Amino acid sequence: MARRLRPVDLGFVGAAPVRLVFAREVSASPEQVFRALAEDVPGWTQWFSAVRLARPTDGGAGREIRLRGGTRFEETVLVAKAPEVYAYRVDTTNAPGVRALVEEWRLTPRGTGTRVQWTFAADGPAPLRFVLGLARPGLGRAFRDAVTSLDRRLAGR
Repeated sequence: MARRLRPVDLGFVGAAPVRLVFAREVSASPEQVFRALAEDVPGWTQWFSAVRLARPTDGGAGREIRLRGGTRFEETVLVAKAPEVYAYRVDTTNAPGVRALVEEWRLTPRGTGTRVQWTFAADGPAPLRFVLGLARPGLGRAFRDAVTSLDRRLAGR
């Protein structure tokens, strides 16, 4: 059953009780990465293996995401500032225990490529915070695999 989460703003990324931050450098330009994140939402299924459905809603102001395993999110895009940052807040989800969730993607030029930083910012009761801490390695691996796959896709490999 989907539940409505607490509506938070972009400031939550720096203030959340749980902040998981991952970064990786890719050869694609910030512009290419930003387009893949923000403008080709359905394309997420091609490079982020956990995502089985991704579609923009409300003319691009929102997103519907479905993950393998059945987790669903309805999201609001908080910022889409090309080619630097793309962030969204989860408004409703069927994931248990989550009270608030924001994901932020920051893109920084590195030589001819990009440093991609993903911040997963969440709030929930102590058991959820504990579980998210345990999930850090798996989320980090999922991020690295996804960004590597995206880089290959953008390079046409």
